[in-house]
Amino acid sequence: MDIDEKMNLMKEFAKEIVNEEELKELFKSGKLITAYDGFEPSGVAPIHFGLLRATNLKNMLKVGIKFKLYLADYFGFINNKLRGDLKNIQKAGEYFIEVWKACGIDIKKVEIIWASDLMNGIKYWDRVLRVAKGTSVNRTKKSLTIAGRKEGDIISTAQLFYPSMQVADIFEMDLDICQLGMDQRRANMLARDIASKYKWKKPIAIHHHILLGLQGLQKKENDEETLMASKMSKSDPKTCIYMHDSLKELKGKIGKAYCPEGIVEGNPILEYFKHIIFRNVSEVKIERPEKYGGNLEYDSYPKMEKDFIDKKIHPLDLKNSCAIELDKLIKPCREHFEKDKKAKELYEFVKSLGITR
Repeated sequence: MDIDEKMNLMKEFAKEIVNEEELKELFKSGKLITAYDGFEPSGVAPIHFGLLRATNLKNMLKVGIKFKLYLADYFGFINNKLRGDLKNIQKAGEYFIEVWKACGIDIKKVEIIWASDLMNGIKYWDRVLRVAKGTSVNRTKKSLTIAGRKEGDIISTAQLFYPSMQVADIFEMDLDICQLGMDQRRANMLARDIASKYKWKKPIAIHHHILLGLQGLQKKENDEETLMASKMSKSDPKTCIYMHDSLKELKGKIGKAYCPEGIVEGNPILEYFKHIIFRNVSEVKIERPEKYGGNLEYDSYPKMEKDFIDKKIHPLDLKNSCAIELDKLIKPCREHFEKDKKAKELYEFVKSLGITR
């Protein structure tokens, strides 16, 4: 696979690469490249974890990148996920590993790292303090959006440690690439600035798109607040699709979703086709009664979008197709958790813990 092919596979899911020239040079170097994605384990897995992020990972494995999955259990503890019970958070982490296995990820090709293991030493905390010394209090507070919080949401001093710890992780894992969502951009940009300050290896930041919740775009005072209010959140069952939802549940949720006729902006149903469905299937069928023109078939998202804009596809037909296609992609995950005893026990345990923001 040549450099251009590798770049195209990365651009397939990257909304932003900081920066492309650095990534090209990294590929040209021929060295073993390491990347990571990290998350706080809590709650039941939504489709942006089980489908979107797993598909991104498959692309990175194709180009030969060594991937590290970071289970940020202590970050969940700081953020009071699952009532701040570390053992529950770690159980949730084991559950999320099972989700990726069910989505076709060969876990043997992924290095799994727990925050609680990485943090177990003075070297790590020395790094955290150096990052903190190189970061203003104001920038730290502004960076709390990476934890899903606003400055006014701070409820403990521990939460102020969050940005410096996340940046320290990047250098402790000796990463070449930080592959996270756009909501984590502040941490990655801080890491690049810290790298320049201390002459540490500067990570390339690759940010993927953040899926809209079923409620659609919720415009706020600025882009960052709009993103936080609009993204699919596993803590809101009404606007989230989970990796265990049945076809009936999918049709019920998607049937109520924001999807105005002919409108692309802020339309979550079109987003799911663009960022998930068409990245996993070669063709999509829109089923329609013969009196309305019969079925439509598409082999690419742009063609579908154009017909939707031209009002050749009714929102109800689009929603029905979306539910059917997502059901096909979610089905292997549902079946894994129904048939595998360990996976089923983990799912039932996590589900019993309820939802925490």
